Amino acid sequence: MTQQQKGTFCIFLAAVLYSIGGLCIKVIPWGGMAINGGRTAIALVVIGIYLLVIRHPLRMNRWVLLGALCVCGTNILFCLANKMTTAANTIVLQFTAPIFVLLFTIVLFRKRPRRLDLVTCGVVFGGILFFFVDSLSLGGGLGNVLALLSGVSYAGVFLLNDMPDCDPISSVFWGDVISAVAGLPFIVQETDFTVTALTSLLVLGVFQVACAYILMCIGLKSTPAVTASLVSGIEPVLNPILVAVFYHETMGPFALIGAVIVVGAVVIYNVLRARLDRPAPADQKA
Repeated sequence: MTQQQKGTFCIFLAAVLYSIGGLCIKVIPWGGMAINGGRTAIALVVIGIYLLVIRHPLRMNRWVLLGALCVCGTNILFCLANKMTTAANTIVLQFTAPIFVLLFTIVLFRKRPRRLDLVTCGVVFGGILFFFVDSLSLGGGLGNVLALLSGVSYAGVFLLNDMPDCDPISSVFWGDVISAVAGLPFIVQETDFTVTALTSLLVLGVFQVACAYILMCIGLKSTPAVTASLVSGIEPVLNPILVAVFYHETMGPFALIGAVIVVGAVVIYNVLRARLDRPAPADQKA
């Protein structure tokens, strides 16, 4: 197996592990803040051990701190949204993060948008409207808003990871610290500590948060952007399937249409953008 194949496999495993988040959050009979506090506290132990093994020192500067706040926001909003709307709506609306990255670069860095950028934004936000049409009849409007905000926060994670002196894994560690401190007090208010609840929380912390992020970091080092974006697209597809099979929660008809539009548009955009950004061969350069 080549290095690129190993990287692609790591991203595939990360996407699969990320996809179990919706199901595990649904089966834990706690509030979103308590679940997030518990899972990030567990993840801290795993990520801390990983940092010790690879001898990676923790860093702190303004970019790491801002990244940590975005990680914390993404964690909290994702858990809260899963409790207020369907798991499928939550993961698909969070999957809009690349579009918000694009919008932020246009607004904050004065980057001139291409036609592909503008068309994709229009298509994605058109798809988002379908989720809110469903919420008018099925409820979950606030959950959809929080899920969309988690996409905004997740976009911040990606942007800040490209800043000078950033350190993504330090941002994740400190973001989990903030999440755990904010969420653990809510566990005291919970009363249902069944084996299912505690096992699901352990799975979330060890696999869905810690191991998934570590695998993604390893995989991105040797995987082309197009391949990574296509393989990562497994998550918003597999997540609702797992929830539908094991929790019997399904999407509304309009949300299903919106999901196809959003996921399809984001994946196609990533592929086309990578092709446009690919440097021309030496013999074609002027």
